[in-house]
Amino acid sequence: MAESNLGTYSGRNEEWRLDLRKKLKNKERMAGSRVKMPEADPLSRIKSYVEVNSGLTEEQAVAEAQRCLDCVNPTCIEGCPVSINIPGFIKSIETRNFDNSIRILKDTNALPAVCGRVCPQEIQCEASCFYQTKLKKPPIAIGHLERFAADHARNSGKAFIPKITKKRNEKVAIIGSGPSGLAASGELTKLGYQVTVFEALHELGGVLKYGIPEFRLPNEIVDFEIDNLKKLGVNFEKNFIVGKTADFEDLREEGYSAFFVGSGAGLPMFMNIPGENYIGVLSANEYLTRVNLMGATKEDYDTPVFKGKNVAVIGGGNTAMDSVRTAKRLGAEKAMIVYRRSLEEMPARIEEIQHAKEEGIEFLVLNNPVEYLADKNGRVNKMKLQRMELGEPDQSGRRRPVPVEGSEYSLEIDLVIVSIGVSPNPLIPMSLPGLEISKWKTITVNSDTMQSSVPSLFAGGDIVRGGATVILAMGDGRKAAKNIHDFLQKKANSEMQANGQKNEQNKK
Repeated sequence: MAESNLGTYSGRNEEWRLDLRKKLKNKERMAGSRVKMPEADPLSRIKSYVEVNSGLTEEQAVAEAQRCLDCVNPTCIEGCPVSINIPGFIKSIETRNFDNSIRILKDTNALPAVCGRVCPQEIQCEASCFYQTKLKKPPIAIGHLERFAADHARNSGKAFIPKITKKRNEKVAIIGSGPSGLAASGELTKLGYQVTVFEALHELGGVLKYGIPEFRLPNEIVDFEIDNLKKLGVNFEKNFIVGKTADFEDLREEGYSAFFVGSGAGLPMFMNIPGENYIGVLSANEYLTRVNLMGATKEDYDTPVFKGKNVAVIGGGNTAMDSVRTAKRLGAEKAMIVYRRSLEEMPARIEEIQHAKEEGIEFLVLNNPVEYLADKNGRVNKMKLQRMELGEPDQSGRRRPVPVEGSEYSLEIDLVIVSIGVSPNPLIPMSLPGLEISKWKTITVNSDTMQSSVPSLFAGGDIVRGGATVILAMGDGRKAAKNIHDFLQKKANSEMQANGQKNEQNKK
């Protein structure tokens, strides 16, 4: 196991907690207001890829940390998919022990600088905060503080790398360098295993690189976290497609004893309506990958990308918001979200919706495309929409959109970006005929262990969930790592017992 890195001020140290109580009473803590994250001006930021949220100052972070009541039973931890010691890292910020704050975060979270930027804390840890659940007040800005601690470590040159106390001989292969693969690789390396991450693309980071724009998650942040994993001891292989470059049997022959598949769900879904094959109708995955990963906006790259003037993005999730805000930055005069439900049912983060509104994005809610039209060259130039109304709730709990009869109308557009969901790439299941998959083509696993029908293979993230948040994928990777460790230890113990019995027989 890696050394415990909670330090003297772990957040559970009774003497320290009592000392803090003497400094500030709960009444004083609750008197403060939640900090507001500084942001770049909307009119200037839509002309560049500058990061929208600019981070907290030390004084802002300390003041926000002072609001934390350090609850006896911290429900915020229960709301965190990777079980961060939230009061511990926040109390370290309060006492300006920033080095210890990042140690606590890194104990369970391999990517705090990423999570502090893109995780939906408002429906996870912050939703479980005492302020929110009991006092009906704005919760502690846990995400902002997590980002502060990670950025402080990066900017001060004090990135924390855990020490590994035991080296093991077993080799573990991680398929995919997205959030679940990175989380699993870090945990397994801390446990002493020889870990290699195999990435199909030419850049590491998976969806963190190809799917999230730099105005929300700068590439240098992702690279920083990956560099820390390299320093920890994780090996990375790029341009390596498991199932093509080498299959699982090849990797087993190279000595890999267990596998974790975190290859994501990059296969786009479409609505199967007339006109989807016209020029200028493409998936959000393709659009964002061209821009985010393949340098489509840079002068020294010749990656082609459509830059429409009237752009319609179909969908209401975070990927849709990323796409429409990217289109605005690429010069769109009119950039629209077309969503079949109302704004209240929209699954995107509240912050992303608000930022989109500030940047001039139009929202055509309760609208659904039924056909795309094109000019004589086959280039999309119009879309036919149908107005919707909300009926009874469906299985998701959201009210079902119902077409309004006779409400169709047309709208001029020159680029359509479809962002209605993704499905897993079939390459991994095709490489393992005995692997059990669901009707949605996701890998079927035991939800308690993340183990698949192939005993040595574990999986997590979108390849299992079909589409989820970064932090849920990381939670899968972390859980899988623990169970891969248990699996390999049981296997090693069985082999030792078998060898012992064999030696006893030989003696006889």
